[in-house]
Amino acid sequence: MNSTIEATGLVKHYREVVALDGLDLAVPEGTILGLLGPNGAGKTTAVNILTTLIEADAGSATVAGANVMTQPGEVRKRIGLSGQFAAVDEQLTGFENLDMIGRLYRLGRRNARVRARELLERFDLTEAADRPVKTYSGGMRRRLDLAGALVAEPRVLFLDEPTSGLDPRSRTDLWAVIRDLVSRGTTLLLTTQYLEEADQLADDIVVIDHGRQIAHGTSDELKAMIGGERIEVVLASIDDVASARDVLQHVAVGELQVNDRTGVLVAPISGGAPVFTRVMRSLAERDIDVRDVGLRRPTLDDVFLTLTGHLAETPDASGGGGVTVEEAT
Repeated sequence: MNSTIEATGLVKHYREVVALDGLDLAVPEGTILGLLGPNGAGKTTAVNILTTLIEADAGSATVAGANVMTQPGEVRKRIGLSGQFAAVDEQLTGFENLDMIGRLYRLGRRNARVRARELLERFDLTEAADRPVKTYSGGMRRRLDLAGALVAEPRVLFLDEPTSGLDPRSRTDLWAVIRDLVSRGTTLLLTTQYLEEADQLADDIVVIDHGRQIAHGTSDELKAMIGGERIEVVLASIDDVASARDVLQHVAVGELQVNDRTGVLVAPISGGAPVFTRVMRSLAERDIDVRDVGLRRPTLDDVFLTLTGHLAETPDASGGGGVTVEEAT
């Protein structure tokens, strides 16, 4: 299958910082690629290169048949982009925002107005169409921003952390919109820190860290890389962490994860329900009170932790409050 988005060996430096270090990507037509990684991994830098906002230091890329480096104007005609922050004018109404975008795309006055009304209805914003955007909720602004990226009916759509900061209901609503877009033939590259989001939406997932691809596959394939099941124990008291750790260490077939602050322990196991039963019996024999306990398949969070040694939503190493290179771009 031909790739609508293809990148080979993308490299980008910011002084001494390597934002991308030879990244390869391929997104077949009508599919979703999830680009997964923590802040500073290089996700936004990759999107900015593919959408012609910045130039790569090395490598090559094509989007919808146009060369990103030598045909940036053609690329822009064929794509839509929704960034990390909703790019809407708060003083204008929802209709006025979309109408303005249509005119910038030179759709003409009548066609721009018709397209704006179509998208407002499609994104369930008709009732709020004539209200200033400053009165919109976060989820409504996100939907309007996504509608703006679709005004010119692009073949390819880039969504950079589209649900960041949204409440669970708004996030679920936006997922439904994204699925609908792809069902209509749109090719989509989605960046996210939310492992559940990649699990729910992506046909294919590339996990990156420090500008490099560290894993590639479907959600199930990535989970299979670390195999087995997990016993997750939530203790009623953190005073029992040491005892619970001793119980789980006897059955763990990989690294035991222990959070001393929350009293949550996760152990990879082999053997399923019989091992789970043995753990429950051992916890009871030691009078360890548990608030919750369960047997589950590995999540993408487990995959990322295994591959990188840290969680996907780990803050940047500079400490709170600093702006990362990726955020600056």
